[in-house]
Amino acid sequence: MERIDNLDKKILEIIMKNARIASKDVAHECGVSRAAVHQRIQRMIDDGVITGSGYHVSPKVLGFSTCTYIGIQLEKGSLYRNVVPELEKIPEVVECHFTTGRYTMVIKLYARDNQHLMELINDHIQNIPGVMATETLISLQQSINRTVPIHFAD
Repeated sequence: MERIDNLDKKILEIIMKNARIASKDVAHECGVSRAAVHQRIQRMIDDGVITGSGYHVSPKVLGFSTCTYIGIQLEKGSLYRNVVPELEKIPEVVECHFTTGRYTMVIKLYARDNQHLMELINDHIQNIPGVMATETLISLQQSINRTVPIHFAD
């Protein structure tokens, strides 16, 4: 991946605030052509700088009111490769991280309610071979949700 320059950073800063902004508006704000903006965005997608796009839908609107983080201890860390495919079978699991510290991995999941959460933990997660223990942390409120800042200083 090649380095991104200040124009790339400015484009990223603009589209991160509003992914639906028209290329012509980005071009106007950056003082370049619409084609230049389109080419740079495409290059950043190809280079893996931009890794996704789309709409974020509130899980609560879909009936998933409980956001939960679960620390998982495995019998041994190398079982991570076997556990991840099992967690991928659980659609409510939206993130999975291989971690250092107390837990081998930490997952984020959404449940409809506490009963649903208990079923996910007891009937699915704790039944995965290699899972020794779990600790559940329920998020009461998300206070900050942002991406990393784009800095113009090199």
